[in-house]
Amino acid sequence: MKKIQRMVIKGVAALSLLGCTTLSAFALDKETARAKGLAGEVDNGLMAIPPGASEEAKELIITINNGRRAEYAKIAATNNLPFDTVGTMMAEKIYERLPAGTWVQQKGVWVQKKP
Repeated sequence: MKKIQRMVIKGVAALSLLGCTTLSAFALDKETARAKGLAGEVDNGLMAIPPGASEEAKELIITINNGRRAEYAKIAATNNLPFDTVGTMMAEKIYERLPAGTWVQQKGVWVQKKP
């Protein structure tokens, strides 16, 4: 289990770097999109547009999700785990790092993370 946890932590680090590489490609970055309520985190490890938000962050979300899917697939293959299991584990790690007020979808319901 510790090996899987290390892989998840490495995956989170890689995804953080991926988020940084998208800064030059978009005027809007991941943290700003979350802070403005234009992007939220889903419990499957991917991002989505929260209810009532414009689609201003749509391209950013697509780019981030494509990178996450690729990283999750690598982790899943390396550890012989289902892709969905890796996504769920990553979502838990991402959630821990999110600031209060960030939109999150848990079991299909959108809420803002509490302090």
